Amino acid sequence: MASMKSALVLVSATVLIAVLVYYFRHDAASSSDGSITPTIHLHFFMHDEYTSPNPTAALIVPGRTPLPGAIGTTSSRRFGDIAVMNNALTEGPRRGSPRVGREYAGSSVVVNSRVDTDLAVCESVIVGGTGQFRFARGYALSRSYDYDLAKGGVVEVDVYLY
Repeated sequence: MASMKSALVLVSATVLIAVLVYYFRHDAASSSDGSITPTIHLHFFMHDEYTSPNPTAALIVPGRTPLPGAIGTTSSRRFGDIAVMNNALTEGPRRGSPRVGREYAGSSVVVNSRVDTDLAVCESVIVGGTGQFRFARGYALSRSYDYDLAKGGVVEVDVYLY
């Protein structure tokens, strides 16, 4: 009898968890046709500086040196380069433009992407976050506004979170 009660409690708990997971995965972000629409849209300009006296980005792991005669070897970046950034995010493309993101103090999103400078628009995936963006998912679209691959520059970014 005790094992039957335990089994009933276990089944009930499993059903409750399944219902909660379904509910929270199909909340306000879902439309009536089942498609998911972004709940947060962030638009900003990212100022990326490699060579200034106070750089905001740094190459921490250099990638593989291209083979002699390989196509596209004129770039200062290589396949496998890993860089870290702590770039200023602003409302507009100019240096003096007001900074954004302060209302999300202590929160961040984790972006994973491959940067292809030959593309007009680069798509990245949001794979997580912290604070208000904990368990974030979504995507980011970035476009070079005024950018020099060797020195850095300004990138326009749109982030869509679900």
